Amino acid sequence: MKFSVSLVADGDREMTIDEIVELADAVAAHDGIASGIGSTSYGAQIVVEAPTSDKAVEVAIAEFVAAAKRAGLPDWPVARVETIADDDELEEEG
Repeated sequence: MKFSVSLVADGDREMTIDEIVELADAVAAHDGIASGIGSTSYGAQIVVEAPTSDKAVEVAIAEFVAAAKRAGLPDWPVARVETIADDDELEEEG
């Protein structure tokens, strides 16, 4: 099952446009988008395949941390994670 997972890492300084663009490039392979310009956090929404929401969180955190590292971002802790299953989206539309 596919899950859309939103993640945010909180830190201690403002993120630049260039840093968030690098993160966007790093999460693009997972149909991802990035956020955080001018804030003391950076985030992404990515799509992952997993059998359950809990497993989706586990997979997404690993992908997010790896993407942040590839983008050269600070190693900040993941503070928030939310998942939405494809089934949930279909129910909301119906």
